[in-house]
Amino acid sequence: MQRELKLQWLLLGAFLTSFGNSFVWPLTTVYIHDQLHQSLTVAGLVLMFFSGANVLGSVLAGMFFDRVRPQRLMVAGLLGAILTMLAMVAWNQWPAYPLLLTIIGFFNGWLLTLLNSFGTRLRGHDGRFIFNMIYFFNNLGMVFGTTIAGPIYELAQNQVGPLFIITASLYAIFILVVIRYYRLPVTPSQHASADRPAVALPRVNAQVIWTLCLGLMLTWLVYAQWSSNMSVYITSKGVSLTLYSLLWTINGLLVITFQLVINWLNKWIKNDYHYVYFGLATIALSFAILLVANNYVWFVLGMVVLTLGETTAFPMIPALVNQLTPLEAKGKYQGLLNAMIAVGKALGPLAGGLVIEALGYRLLFVLCLAVALVITAVVGIVTQEKKGAVQHF
Repeated sequence: MQRELKLQWLLLGAFLTSFGNSFVWPLTTVYIHDQLHQSLTVAGLVLMFFSGANVLGSVLAGMFFDRVRPQRLMVAGLLGAILTMLAMVAWNQWPAYPLLLTIIGFFNGWLLTLLNSFGTRLRGHDGRFIFNMIYFFNNLGMVFGTTIAGPIYELAQNQVGPLFIITASLYAIFILVVIRYYRLPVTPSQHASADRPAVALPRVNAQVIWTLCLGLMLTWLVYAQWSSNMSVYITSKGVSLTLYSLLWTINGLLVITFQLVINWLNKWIKNDYHYVYFGLATIALSFAILLVANNYVWFVLGMVVLTLGETTAFPMIPALVNQLTPLEAKGKYQGLLNAMIAVGKALGPLAGGLVIEALGYRLLFVLCLAVALVITAVVGIVTQEKKGAVQHF
């Protein structure tokens, strides 16, 4: 009997991927600015190319997942990432570094989309639980990775080579896990004959999916202000960079805590859309707090509220997209969702910077609050209007 993928191996993959990835992106701006002597604007452009490649990797991985043996796609993506990482050990100066980093962005999107797509095919678990746990282990890997990446970077005398070696080693371990355990059950749809048409995505389902995807993209555009432009604002209030970094340690720990609570609440709360509405509204509330924040305690409160919002909404949206898509198209729409997230992450810092230069931080917070509230309202209206007509798979 063919061995099927178990949840624990999928979660191990999510942890290893996130752990390895957290060795790369957090230090990129510092390395480009301090070691490669490029401006912050150039560093921002490099990250935009990274995110653009991430979008392409997400879309292609989602399309191929529905057509090619997924295990081979995962191995190919990991091999590509490993080879690129090893190349960056030798060539990490300008302009090789940004070029290779862009390739890493492609494989990052590829791997994250495949992990979510594998989650759509697991048996024996509720979809909400699967995507909550993927989100949980992604953040667990990020917390561990970002905690030790900085000290390793300093011990290596500000050289990135050792970080890439560690990441390549983690991905090599992951390849062994994929070869051994990442096998999916054969479904009737995979053996569909040429004269048997695939199940079409109902139009109303497509409308809800696109609403969720665009809503998530704009939410990430708003959310990205916390991880980019907020560092300058908070330090301008007399808060040290160390204390700003501590906010993200708090974020990671709270994500883990809130995820455990949400998994417990799932026993009683059966409407997945309620999580999304609450989460999006709570993210909006974090910007209302910033409008009155005048000391570090307020910033901590804002981060707690932001984290509650992201933990509630972000894992639930891919779970809903999974419910709304037929088996033959699950990879495609998980890829679309991850691509939208990458677009939001890429455009957020740039859009925020332009608003700050033109209007200042306070109006940025007002705009973010307004955008987040509009997103919440639109997602709520569309999903409530269509809930009786959508088809679940």
